Amino acid sequence: MKFEPVKVRTKQRLAEVSWFDDLCGGDTQFLGVQDGTRRSNYAHCLDIIQTAEQQGYRNILLPTSYLVGQEVLPFAAAAGVETETINLLTAIRTGEIHPPMLARHIATLDHILKGRLTINIINSDLPGLKEDAAVRYKRCAETIEILKQAWTQEEIHFEGEYYNIHLKTTDPVKPYQQNGGPLLYFGGISDGSREICAKYCDVFLMWPEPEESIYASMQDLSARAATEGREIDFGLRVHVIVRETEAEARDYAKYIMSKFEPEKFNLKNRAQDSQSAGVLRQDAFREQAAENDDYLEPLLWGGIGRARSGCGAAIVGTPEQVIEKLNRYMDMGIRAFILSGYPLKEESILFGKHVLPHLPLTTLSRLQGRTPASEPVTPLTTQPLR
Repeated sequence: MKFEPVKVRTKQRLAEVSWFDDLCGGDTQFLGVQDGTRRSNYAHCLDIIQTAEQQGYRNILLPTSYLVGQEVLPFAAAAGVETETINLLTAIRTGEIHPPMLARHIATLDHILKGRLTINIINSDLPGLKEDAAVRYKRCAETIEILKQAWTQEEIHFEGEYYNIHLKTTDPVKPYQQNGGPLLYFGGISDGSREICAKYCDVFLMWPEPEESIYASMQDLSARAATEGREIDFGLRVHVIVRETEAEARDYAKYIMSKFEPEKFNLKNRAQDSQSAGVLRQDAFREQAAENDDYLEPLLWGGIGRARSGCGAAIVGTPEQVIEKLNRYMDMGIRAFILSGYPLKEESILFGKHVLPHLPLTTLSRLQGRTPASEPVTPLTTQPLR
């Protein structure tokens, strides 16, 4: 099936290809098995970032969750001085930090990184607290409005339902980046989440689903953004398994699930979002594909969702097949990919070797002029295999 590309902010057919880091303690060789050799400590997580940077990935997601591992903001600050080119997609759960001070945290981090900061806005429940979704959406929207005033105006004057803030200067919270501060990435399938992204954010992130479902979400978000007089970009968070033959790739998918015993231990149950609408939706798609070895469609394997929360499927195939699949997504209008594999470091090297050189790479924040004009970045536009 051929899809007409939806309206996106980035007209050029380029891709920001990112990797994923293990701040929440899920890195392992076998899904559903805790791996003591890959603990979520600073050294291990920094090694993953530096390996991804060496491979040429443009960004890396630093997730947040109340699990054993690394807390995002201090980790990003420490890792920032140990890296040079890769952007850090830093997850921020709104409601945890008073908005003016959150703006100060972000500005400080952005100066440490010299503009290599992007933000993943998270709107999930705060650890240990269950709130009505409408409360979270409203507070999230107010937080973003305050951040945008901090980044674009000389004063902050905001009166809302949750925050009433008046500050006569924004000098303490000015980020390194120009033209509006760090790009905001946002995900969520609910109407409330989609409205926030359409009104305020730059990149709508999706989890892996059949192509028709992804395309429908893109059309919906594009239309919602248009009502706000805006255009946004789209991103896909998905795992990858790339091997020289399709049989090897599919065998490896079975291999990493070979020790999964959910009745004894399931990492999925540790996560606070394991019953979120997005996870339940992925579960439903996977159950429909149960008789097809959990393949939601050719090359898209949903078995990972049996053992972990969040992103629950992987693109599985040869380099040529994976490139073809990514090209299909780019043809639909997707401009950002956040990838991962098990284990994280080793799979980042395999993808970096076999696939990354054949993709038209860019960094969205620099492409949109968020970093100073004195530091231009020329996108890599290697001809993709079709």
